[in-house]
Amino acid sequence: MIRFKLKEMIAKKEFSDGERVTVAAVAEATGIHRMTISKLINHRGTNTGTDNVSKLCEYFDCKVEDLIEYVPDRDIKEID
Repeated sequence: MIRFKLKEMIAKKEFSDGERVTVAAVAEATGIHRMTISKLINHRGTNTGTDNVSKLCEYFDCKVEDLIEYVPDRDIKEID
């Protein structure tokens, strides 16, 4: 499964900027629908296009691997 690390990226941005970062703020800055961002944060296995990945990387000033990670299905079952 592909996991988006948006919660972690938002927390890092909040720390570095010294202010709260909301889903609405990310949506407005990237042009990605707020619901899409919310799904990427809260729902396992949600997917999105590479255009959205690019926008998020630009917003967070990060590499793809900072935003996304591969988690083998067997590891997910162990967590559950």
